[in-house]
Amino acid sequence: MNVVELKQEAPAGLVKVSRHGSVLRLEMNNPPANALSIAMMEALKDEFDAAREDKSVRVVILASATPGKLFCAGHDLKELTVHRADEDRGRAFFARTMKLCAEVMQTIVHLPVPVIAEVDGLATAAGCQLVASCDLAMCTDTSTFCTPGVNIGLFCSTPMVALSRNVHRKQAMEMLLTGETIDASTAREFGLINRIMPRQYLNQVVMKYAEVIASKSPLTVKIGKEAFYRQAEMTLSDAYEYTAGVMVENMMARDAEEGIGAFIAKRKPEWTGE
Repeated sequence: MNVVELKQEAPAGLVKVSRHGSVLRLEMNNPPANALSIAMMEALKDEFDAAREDKSVRVVILASATPGKLFCAGHDLKELTVHRADEDRGRAFFARTMKLCAEVMQTIVHLPVPVIAEVDGLATAAGCQLVASCDLAMCTDTSTFCTPGVNIGLFCSTPMVALSRNVHRKQAMEMLLTGETIDASTAREFGLINRIMPRQYLNQVVMKYAEVIASKSPLTVKIGKEAFYRQAEMTLSDAYEYTAGVMVENMMARDAEEGIGAFIAKRKPEWTGE
């Protein structure tokens, strides 16, 4: 059997799951580094796929089960290195790893609900990619970020995809070419992070944002998130043509009719998700 098609059984507890009303919280629990091993990525993808099917989920928070240390250290270099002993020097396993990583990142982007990264610690390489792939990102004032692959002879090419779609090109290249670690303030200046706060307020602020978003029409949020990423890859004229059509279809939704009616009547809307 082709090794690329194999799927390992993920160790129990790699992702801690909890619910707070309509907010789903996923905590990476692969100490000490929350490395994105095959098992870890499969566990994350499984949880995101489950969230897609659960219509009661309005927002997903992605965090670390060990805050204050490492949010995520990227790929498991030890796991990758072991497969250099394979007959093909690891090529098939490397391809499997990168393919699965791309699937996880795209699953986040294509999820019909927003994903908020709650970062307290270091997010490096594919861990930084994970932050960049989320729709929003909040961090503590001691968190740091980097794409250091160039330092070990492995350019962060896949992290570059998410990074270059979130920060200015020259700033993305600065991170990719130097491999240097940036602090939280610089990450916010670059556009990688939305908000910075002291550790004791992180969870509280993230939950506040999640609850505000969860209070909106789920259909409207789904439409908006999909349109945001699709139009970003289009030319200006194509983007306007596409989003004009999206607006028309959105106007036909019952939630839009209800929301506009509630605004005019100065009452709270009652969303049905239709």
